[in-house]
Amino acid sequence: MSSPNVDGIAGWAINLMETLGAPGAGLAIALENLFPPLPSEVILPLAGFTASKGNMGLFDAVLWTTLGSVVGALALYGVGALLGRARVVAIAARLPLVSVSDIERTEAWFARHGRKTVFFGRMIPIFRSLISIPAGVERMPITIFTLLTTLGSLIWNTAFVMAGFLLGEQWDLVEQYMGIVSKAVLGIVILAVIVFIVVRLSDRRKGRHHA
Repeated sequence: MSSPNVDGIAGWAINLMETLGAPGAGLAIALENLFPPLPSEVILPLAGFTASKGNMGLFDAVLWTTLGSVVGALALYGVGALLGRARVVAIAARLPLVSVSDIERTEAWFARHGRKTVFFGRMIPIFRSLISIPAGVERMPITIFTLLTTLGSLIWNTAFVMAGFLLGEQWDLVEQYMGIVSKAVLGIVILAVIVFIVVRLSDRRKGRHHA
């Protein structure tokens, strides 16, 4: 059965999977973790669609995409570990609206909720890749990080691969609906950043008035 007439990221992913099979799907997802603009909401349903055509097994698609998720997450964990707390604090000290106390509060929050964040974060667009970096900075035990990443990624990957497998030629419906979710998440993040900036600038103005 021939490939659908698609280009861009989808076309690249299909060619990779049809050339390498299930390992190609794993490679695509590993790269998606390292470069979040590559959307898993496209790659995973395509892996399921490719499996439905017989180019790879459904179990192999889930296995290799989950392995790719873990490999990509471990790479970003390594970036966070190499960056370390001292460099993060040094960077924060140079940013105009961030203070060391912000880092300390983040550390305290991550210490309380880090495990849940790593697990559930694998199922949230945008955050599913980025959460690996603070986990590395905080040196979460790598065995626990790997286990939580594997479990969270397995749930996310299985759902999307199965959706693509069942939808077949209509796999792109997954991308359309998840695109709405991704935009909503991005909107919340942007709003949170705006609120943070407004509050911080307000605090600074109050500090000047009281000086």
